[in-house]
Amino acid sequence: MKHVWSLLYTLVLGLWVGGIALFTFLATPVIFHSFNRDMAALIVDRLFPVYFAYLFALSAIAFALYVLATSAKPAFRSWFCLGLLFGALVISSFVLFKLYPDIAAVKMQVATFERDPDSPARKLFSRMHAVSAVLNLLMFADGISLLLLNTANRERDGNSESPRTECVR
Repeated sequence: MKHVWSLLYTLVLGLWVGGIALFTFLATPVIFHSFNRDMAALIVDRLFPVYFAYLFALSAIAFALYVLATSAKPAFRSWFCLGLLFGALVISSFVLFKLYPDIAAVKMQVATFERDPDSPARKLFSRMHAVSAVLNLLMFADGISLLLLNTANRERDGNSESPRTECVR
């Protein structure tokens, strides 16, 4: 059964990294290139709640699958993976339940993003958006690290057909 959990864990990591890459590096730039700033912001605002919930769910699922796929007494080095997974869970929880609602509240005070970049609400929004962007990139790096470590262990063990979820043995 651990083999199934391990395969599912790898799949979830792929969805996590792929989802961030698709949204951050493809969908959002295309939307902002295709529409004026206010319209693009409206479109992305519709996607954000789903996107942040998606990342939270995947980080929680990955954490649970990792625990199910590892032995009852994981090696000391596997705690590194648990730390990365826990960090992702904390970040995604913070963004979904605190940061994004706060950003949405501040954004309601901004009449337009087409002009008046010096308004206090716009400046606060920009700072909060920067925090969100950094946390998004941290989630991306976290997921890539977990995916690479998971894959490297399978190859190091000489059996890519039998995935392992310990980050380092």
